[in-house]
Amino acid sequence: MQNIDWLTLAFYVGLCIFGWVNIAGASHTYDQESFIDFSTYAGKQLIWLGSAFLLGTIILLLDYKIYDTSAYFLYGLMILALIATRFLSPPGGIKGSYSWIAIGSSFRLQPAEFAKLTTALAVAKFMGQYEYRVRSWRDLWRPLLIIGIPAAIIMVWENETGSALVFAAFLLVFYRQGMSGYVLLCGVAAILLFILAVKYSATPVPIGTGSLGVVICMALLTIIGVFFLLQENRHTTEKIIVISTISVIYAACLILNAWVPVNFGWIGIGVVSALSIYLIVANLYKRNSSLVVVGIFLLISTVYVNVCDIAFSSVLRDHQRKRIELLLGMIDEPNGVGYNVNQARIAIGSGGFLGKGYLQGTQTQMKFVPEQATDFIFTTVGEEWGFVGTAGVLIAYLLFILRLIWLAEKQRDNFSRIYGYSVASIFLFHLIINVGMVLGVLPVIGIPLPFFSYGGSSLWGFTLLLFIMLRLDAAGAERLR
Repeated sequence: MQNIDWLTLAFYVGLCIFGWVNIAGASHTYDQESFIDFSTYAGKQLIWLGSAFLLGTIILLLDYKIYDTSAYFLYGLMILALIATRFLSPPGGIKGSYSWIAIGSSFRLQPAEFAKLTTALAVAKFMGQYEYRVRSWRDLWRPLLIIGIPAAIIMVWENETGSALVFAAFLLVFYRQGMSGYVLLCGVAAILLFILAVKYSATPVPIGTGSLGVVICMALLTIIGVFFLLQENRHTTEKIIVISTISVIYAACLILNAWVPVNFGWIGIGVVSALSIYLIVANLYKRNSSLVVVGIFLLISTVYVNVCDIAFSSVLRDHQRKRIELLLGMIDEPNGVGYNVNQARIAIGSGGFLGKGYLQGTQTQMKFVPEQATDFIFTTVGEEWGFVGTAGVLIAYLLFILRLIWLAEKQRDNFSRIYGYSVASIFLFHLIINVGMVLGVLPVIGIPLPFFSYGGSSLWGFTLLLFIMLRLDAAGAERLR
């Protein structure tokens, strides 16, 4: 116990206490006489906090080797638990989600919150092998499978999108272990192409015919292909021929459009497809793998862009589609699907610089913001503590996460280091998504703010994640003595 990182522990306790203060504020009613009422959110959270502290103490007392040796067993057990949760959930689920197990009339447990922990252990166990590095896709598919199985079960089987998306945080761990930065860039490109294709899908181009979304995406992909061609191809003649051909095609189409309407969406698709095939075929025999990969990326992206609108309209559920449309400014429903975000913005904005004071926030006390003690707890901080309070909370989280990264980096064994980065990535993902959705810059997907949002499952899950990291770090310090 003497080797425990007390600074990280202090961050944990401080965030938990201030989180409880805000839960008490968000759930407070004018006729309430005491915060110590175990029928309220504040009272119940006190029980969860006490049990979480006890759970963390037990974790610190256990032999650190158990987390390595039992990683796969715990992962497999959790997969079974996730599958079983669908059958153990209340009939019809809770708000459409089958991710909760109801025990008695008032106790509910969400196994998905603990799946992040077991997945982090399994990823650390697999990637902690001697000299394991992500050098190619062959090194990546198995850890992707480890995180993909629970994510798919949670999203498809349990109908819980928010918890499933958290597993994307593990990509940062893969990057630390040698994954190419181009993989992350591909992810960013996929998001950007999706936004452009969906937002402007119904907007006609100013010249000719076709979807403006498709035209913009194809123009962007063409620029990417030409950029890499200029960077990687040493033959000036080939560069001139490719760029000239593309320019002539578009010039001819602009001239032709004066007599016959030209679908510039289809022209863009044709140009990118031809450029993709050229990059693949022309560079296979040259063994220029970089341009071949770019060609494959462009070809896949072309198909992806044309599928985006179909998937958006047919695959996503109505409420998910409307949340994205609201974020992209395609609809404006302040009293409908945008009510939560609209009220959250009002609450945070009304706090001003210093806030209205504890229990003095009108949006909070009048219960205008739905789910304010859980997913939208950050609005209470903004209204009652103002800019100073929100900035203080964000700085505390930033220092906490930086501390976790520092702890992870100083670990001598691969298992502890990879697990530490997994923990830091999960906390970072939760922070960005939760605060982003409250501010209205990200879609509302319903994931908790660590140690702040009301809920026993999330508090236990975050506590286990953190305290196992603290135990592994303490064990490393003990071995150095």
